[in-house]
Amino acid sequence: MKKVDIYDTTLRDGSQREGVSLSVTDKLKIAQKLDDFGISYIEGGWPGSNPKDIEFFRRAKKVKFKNARICAFGSTRRPGIQAAEDNNIKALIEAGTDTVTIFGKSWDFHVHDALKTTLDENLDMIRDSISFLKLKGREVFFDAEHFFDGYKANPEFALATIEAAAKGGADVVILCDTNGGLMPWELVPILSAVKERIKTPLGIHTHDDAGMATANSLLAVKEGITQIHGTINGYGERCGNANLCTIIPNLGLKMGIESVTPEQLKGLTKLSRFIAELANIAPADQQPYVGYNAFAHKGGIHIDAVSKMPATYEHADPSEVGNKRRILVSELGGRSTITLKTHQNNFKLDKSRPETASVLQRIKEMEHYGYQFEGAEGSFELLILKMMKAYQPLFQLEGFRMIIEKREDGHMYSEATIKVRVGDVQVHTAAEGNGPVNALDNALRKALEGIYPALKEIKLTDFKVRVIDGVDGTGAQVRVFIETSDKEKTWGTVGVSPNIIEASWIALVDSIEYGLLCRKLPEFTEARDILEQLKGEGIS
Repeated sequence: MKKVDIYDTTLRDGSQREGVSLSVTDKLKIAQKLDDFGISYIEGGWPGSNPKDIEFFRRAKKVKFKNARICAFGSTRRPGIQAAEDNNIKALIEAGTDTVTIFGKSWDFHVHDALKTTLDENLDMIRDSISFLKLKGREVFFDAEHFFDGYKANPEFALATIEAAAKGGADVVILCDTNGGLMPWELVPILSAVKERIKTPLGIHTHDDAGMATANSLLAVKEGITQIHGTINGYGERCGNANLCTIIPNLGLKMGIESVTPEQLKGLTKLSRFIAELANIAPADQQPYVGYNAFAHKGGIHIDAVSKMPATYEHADPSEVGNKRRILVSELGGRSTITLKTHQNNFKLDKSRPETASVLQRIKEMEHYGYQFEGAEGSFELLILKMMKAYQPLFQLEGFRMIIEKREDGHMYSEATIKVRVGDVQVHTAAEGNGPVNALDNALRKALEGIYPALKEIKLTDFKVRVIDGVDGTGAQVRVFIETSDKEKTWGTVGVSPNIIEASWIALVDSIEYGLLCRKLPEFTEARDILEQLKGEGIS
C-alpha cells in the first residue's frame, strides 16, 4: 500500500484562526494527541517569532513522542547576511528539533514588493539557508510560499526557487497555495512542470479560500505528492487550511493510501472534538466524517433503508472514523424511524405493532407543536414508556408560584413556592434562585431530595432556550433543552410552551424523572424492571 506522510500544522497555522489562543500546555496536550493518533510530523510553531513557541520547544524536548517528529518553522535568512548570522535561523537551531521547515518566496511579486530585494538574491537566500541547516544535521523541508500564484505569474522564476531548494539539499519541497485560490484543473499541469525540473520528494500545503483545499491535496497525491500539510478541523487564517479530518479518511477509505493505521483512524472523531474543546470552538456539526450530523438520518425512507442496509444512505461505516450513526426522530420519519431509534436505545419495538403507530403519531403531533427529540433521549425514552402504559410519573405537581422582584440594589430576586405529592405524602416548600427557572429547580429539588436522596447526584449541566417562530413576538412558542448529568451518564430532555417557565418545567421534570429512573434505587424497582423489560426482552 502506498504511504503518505501527514504534516500537521494545527499548532501554528491552525492557531492563526480568529478566536484561537492556545497556551503552551494546550499545545503540548494537542501534540501528544496528534502523536497518539499517528501523525508523521507536527509543526510546533515559529521559535523566532514569540516567547510562547520558544517555551513550547523547550518543554517538548522532555516529551517522548512515539510516532511523530516535532518540527520548528521559520523563514529563510534575510537579504544581505549569512545564514549563520540570521537570528531566525539561530532560533531554529536552538529549538533543538531534528526536522526544520523553512519558507521562502516563490512569487516574484513578493520578492520585489515584500522583501525589497532581487530575484537572484532570493534564490541565494533559499539555497544558503537550507545548506546551512543541512550542515547542522537537520532534516529540512522547504515551503515554497505562494508557489502556484508565483508559477502563474512567472513560471521560470517559481521553478527556479524550488530548484534552488533542491540544490541546497531540501529533503522535501512543499508547494504552497498560500492564498487558497488554486483550482484543481490548474494543479496537474503545474505539478508536471515541477516534476520535470526537480526529483526531490514533493509535498503540498493548501488553504481553503476557494473551498478547494481538500480536493487539491487529494489530487496532488494522485499525481505523486508524498506529504500533505493541513490542520485538524481545517483551522487556520481566513477560510482555514486543508482539513486533515477529511483528507486522512479519504486517503484510507477512498484511495487505499495509508497515512495512519485503520485502528488509529478510529480515533479521528475523538481527536477532532478534543482539539475543538481546547481551541474553545464549537465543533462543526456538518463536517464530513467527524461531524455530529455526518451520519445522521431524518427522512423516513432513508431511515427504513439504513436500518436494513446502511450502505443505502451512508458512503462509509461511521465506526471506521470513531463516529456514530444517529437516527433523528421527526415528523418526516415513518415507523422505521421509531423502530430503529428504539433499537439504538436498546428497546425492542416491532414496527408492525399498533403501539409503534401510536408512538409515531404522538411524536408527529408533538413535533408539529414544536418539540424536537434530537438530543433529548431522556424525554424520548419516557415518552415510549408512557405510550406503552409502562410507566407512571414519580411525583405529582399540585401547584407552584413564582415571585420575581427587582430591588433597590438593582438585583433581580426570584423565589419559587411549590407543592408536590409523592404517594400519600405532600411536600410544600420554597427556594430562591438567580432566575425563575433556577428558583423552580431549587424548590423542586428541595421538595424531593428528602424522599429521593439520589437526586443530590443529579446536576443540571446545560440550559438552552430557542424561539420556535418569531412572528408571534413575545407570545411565540419556545423550546427548552436541558442537559443533565450524574456520575455515570449525561442525558437531554425537552419542553415546549408559549410560556418559558412551563417549557422549562416540562424539561426539568423529565430530566429528574429520567435520572432517578436510571439509578439503581429500591423505590423504583417495579418501574426499572419495566424499563429493563422493554430494553432487554422486548415487547416485539
